[in-house]
Amino acid sequence: MAHPICHFEIPVDELERAKNFYQSIFGWQIVDTGSQGYHLIQTGEGELAGGMMKRVVPEQRPVLYILVESVDEYAKKVQQAGGTIVVPKMAVPTMGYFAQALDTEGNVFAIWEENSQAQ
Repeated sequence: MAHPICHFEIPVDELERAKNFYQSIFGWQIVDTGSQGYHLIQTGEGELAGGMMKRVVPEQRPVLYILVESVDEYAKKVQQAGGTIVVPKMAVPTMGYFAQALDTEGNVFAIWEENSQAQ
C-alpha cells in the first residue's frame, strides 16, 4: 500500500515576509492558528495543506509528513530500514500522532497517524 504525503511544514525566519512570498506567487491562503505562532497553509480546496512557523535552529528545513496507519509500527520500520527516529511519537490533541525521522541520506521526514482520540 502506498502512503501519501499528507502535510508539509516550512520553517521561516520572518513570518510576514514568507507569507507574502508564498501568497503572491502561488495564491496560498496562510492564516495564524493562534497556537504558538503556527500558521496553516491551504494550497487549494481539497489539496495538500501545510504549516509555517518560526525557524527554531538555523539548519531546520521543510518537512514532509507521510500518512501511515500507526506511528508505532512505522517507527519500527524506519529503524529496521536504517533510519533514525529523531523526534519520538508525540500527540497533536484531537488530530493524531507524529514522529520525525532521518532517512539513510540524512533527510528529515515525519510519519503521521490520524486519530481524533489523540491526547
